[in-house]
Amino acid sequence: MKETVRFVGELMALSSRTAPKAAGQDFIEVRLLSDSERVALGTDMIGLGKERGVWGFERDGKNVLDSDAVLVIGLLAHKGTGLDCGACGFASCQEFNGRSHSGDFEGPNCALRLLDLGIALGSAAKTASDHNVDSRIMYRAGVSAKRLGLSKARIVHAIPLSASGKNIFFDRPQKA
Repeated sequence: MKETVRFVGELMALSSRTAPKAAGQDFIEVRLLSDSERVALGTDMIGLGKERGVWGFERDGKNVLDSDAVLVIGLLAHKGTGLDCGACGFASCQEFNGRSHSGDFEGPNCALRLLDLGIALGSAAKTASDHNVDSRIMYRAGVSAKRLGLSKARIVHAIPLSASGKNIFFDRPQKA
């Protein structure tokens, strides 16, 4: 069963890769993690939760450890699209291009490129659903993926995958 879930992960990567992108430019990174990377990711998430005192990292880390595979999708370094739309909060793409800061993720990010990331994530999630594989898009898993160097993206999310008799991402405890 685990091999089948990994195959669906590969189909999800394909869906993300071929999803529409603003101005036809691709700044999306897609990686199906190895099993050892998946374990490292879940373990780091649990540790990060304890370090930050944020229980959600621990809960999600346990989900990652219990999953069969994990797909990582992120937005790589990019310039603005050149439309000067202002959705990023700057008056022009030129002003946007000169700014940078970091926290869990790096920013600012072009709003249109963030939409590309959302479309890629949605395309992957839809593919999982089409093949009856349980999944959940996780911000917290992206934080650990970036922290561990599993992604070069400025902002990244991960999608753990599971196929079992009960969806492991549903009815999750709210507090430890």
